[in-house]
Amino acid sequence: MATRRYGQYSVETSREDKVLFPKSSITKGDLIEYYERISDHILPHLSDRPLVLQRFPDGIDEEGFYQKQASDYFPDWIATTRVKVASSRSHQDLVVCNNTATLVYLANQACISFHPWLSRTHRIDHPDQLVVDLDPPSDDFEEARSAALDVRALLEELELPSFPKLTGSKGIHIHVPLDRSDDFDEVRRIARSMMELLADRHSDTLTTEQRKSKRGKRLFLDVGRNAYAQTAVAPYSVRPREGAPIAAPVRWEELEQAGLDSRFFTIGNIFRRLGQIDDPWEGWRRRARSLRAAKKRLEKLATLDRGGCR
Repeated sequence: MATRRYGQYSVETSREDKVLFPKSSITKGDLIEYYERISDHILPHLSDRPLVLQRFPDGIDEEGFYQKQASDYFPDWIATTRVKVASSRSHQDLVVCNNTATLVYLANQACISFHPWLSRTHRIDHPDQLVVDLDPPSDDFEEARSAALDVRALLEELELPSFPKLTGSKGIHIHVPLDRSDDFDEVRRIARSMMELLADRHSDTLTTEQRKSKRGKRLFLDVGRNAYAQTAVAPYSVRPREGAPIAAPVRWEELEQAGLDSRFFTIGNIFRRLGQIDDPWEGWRRRARSLRAAKKRLEKLATLDRGGCR
């Protein structure tokens, strides 16, 4: 047992030598140290949001689980928020991670990945970001990189800012900051219309087809995360893969060049990167906007495309 203190809070950690990533020999203590060091970067993406925890008590070679309801044994100082369960009259109390002490406590519970909602607690039905998940049919990252540039081009036509993130798994997430003037249903409708237009333009390589059997070798433009109670892995969260890759924000200029991979950044090299460059998403919230104008532009583009006037 060890005691770590963060202001008024104390966190008791245990079994820090327990190996969570067997082939990489990365221990729970390594995970705790990572989240303690990265807290200034990850907390802005976690604070004031309901959180889904992805835990692996016996390491990533064993079956993990997603935890929504906060455990009864969590200390009283860990914040929670009560949310309505989708398609149900029941409610759940989800963790809200607002400080380093909570982050370290959860890492000690073998929480490897953090998956926040796309909305914040005080306006839970109105997301503050739109997310497009680029899900390639294979492990060929070039497919995801190429699709990301196509998504950016469309968003630029719609005059929407966008911020890419390597997922630390297979693909890329594209985030668009929103001012919360639209609810989830409207955001999802617009996101789907955007990606349907893009898939029509690149029908040989991109698709919005839900069924895998109908996608063929095309990359799936997934907008399903843009719904109440859905989540996206937090920037700077560790992923449960060997080497402990990071969901890493990147600049568009970096994606324009070949050489990156979705699992390129890990707990072993992310701090060297942060010591060499500014945060690629610095100030991204200040660029938040409504989708109303983009919706009108999208309708015009769709009309032009159908008329063959492009």
